[in-house]
Amino acid sequence: MSRPMSQSNPDTIKHDTLFTTPLDKAARFSFDEQVVACFPDMIRRSVPGYGQVLAMLPIFARRHCKYRQQGDDGRRVSRVYDLGCSLGAASMALAGEFAPQDLQIKAIDISPAMTTKAATVLNDNYPEHDIEVVTADIRDVTLEPCDMVILNLTLQFLPTADRVAVLENIYNALSEGGILVLTEKTHAFDEQYDAWLVERYYDFKRANGYTEMEISGKRNALENVLITDTLDGHHQRLDEVGFARHLTWFQFLNFVSIVAFK
Repeated sequence: MSRPMSQSNPDTIKHDTLFTTPLDKAARFSFDEQVVACFPDMIRRSVPGYGQVLAMLPIFARRHCKYRQQGDDGRRVSRVYDLGCSLGAASMALAGEFAPQDLQIKAIDISPAMTTKAATVLNDNYPEHDIEVVTADIRDVTLEPCDMVILNLTLQFLPTADRVAVLENIYNALSEGGILVLTEKTHAFDEQYDAWLVERYYDFKRANGYTEMEISGKRNALENVLITDTLDGHHQRLDEVGFARHLTWFQFLNFVSIVAFK
């Protein structure tokens, strides 16, 4: 059984060196070929707790993927969406724990560089599984009925004004009893509390080998690209679109994961 990409052997993946030299201050972060090449290392060293989040996805799926849709060939399957799939780590986490006939996974990302690589990796590791990788803007996709939607570190890259519509689309597509797993970087409303969390996050990155130049360079590149919400803001938005129950099941510094129940 293959491990999710973010949990791969660090010796076999390209080291993240994107910000080891000064960049133009106007340069902005994008999910291009350079990022794709080192993305597993970047996630491993930059997102605290991401491996634990991935490991829980199959556990959640076993509890909530009970409401079956009819497959094209007459079989009964459970449909899962991996929105903003990047290199498909969440899809791999699920495929590694489910038989090919149990799940239909639809992985969607706006970056062609990401989806090209994700499709290759997923097909190489799980050729018998029903996994479709689609290059599309998740704001433009009409979701089919499904039991589980994974939105890992994706909403934060969308304009704030577009986030409600994306969540409404997800809510409408989910079957009764289905779930949304929403993982995001956040900021705290209290400035002193937020400053402490941010500095501890930078300590986390320093402990993983990032230099001050790299930390500063990536922070500048992400300005106005990654726009965080407060944890309360996420919960209020989930209320707004119709999720009657939702809870924060995981938090590591300023990264959180929420599960919302249809």
